[in-house]
Amino acid sequence: MRTYRQQFKQILTFFIFIVTFSGYHPVFAEPPEIKDTDTHHAQNSLDWPGIYYGFTPCADCNGVKTTLALNKNNSYILITQYVGKSEREFVEKGKFTWGDKSNTIVLTPRNSSTTRHYFVGENRLIQLDNTGNRIPGKLADRYILRRTDIAKSSPSHPSH
Repeated sequence: MRTYRQQFKQILTFFIFIVTFSGYHPVFAEPPEIKDTDTHHAQNSLDWPGIYYGFTPCADCNGVKTTLALNKNNSYILITQYVGKSEREFVEKGKFTWGDKSNTIVLTPRNSSTTRHYFVGENRLIQLDNTGNRIPGKLADRYILRRTDIAKSSPSHPSH
């Protein structure tokens, strides 16, 4: 009888040990960040990837013919031509990041530390100054690049 009690106590102790620690799940990772689904901004509510075209003002030429392709992987290709000054096209490749409010992008080229800022709108990009503000003045409305659907024909950029 005595051995039966000892076996029972050992089994009971083992069983209590298993029950006690089987419900214990230590948490080492932080819980996932809860995102506000009601927040709408350019990054998550606009169809921003694509090709944008524009003819922006230039101080010492007729204008800058600009083509900017934004990719979903946050890479870009920027092609510029200074019309009336040179036939040469300048090609810049790099990555872009979203601004604090997710309605602006900052282009950072591979081979330079000079950045460019754009405000992202519905089917358009508005070029900003070096500090991320709208360019003022009577030519302010000319710093806009418009998105063109790939299926449609692109504007007449003969060498792009």
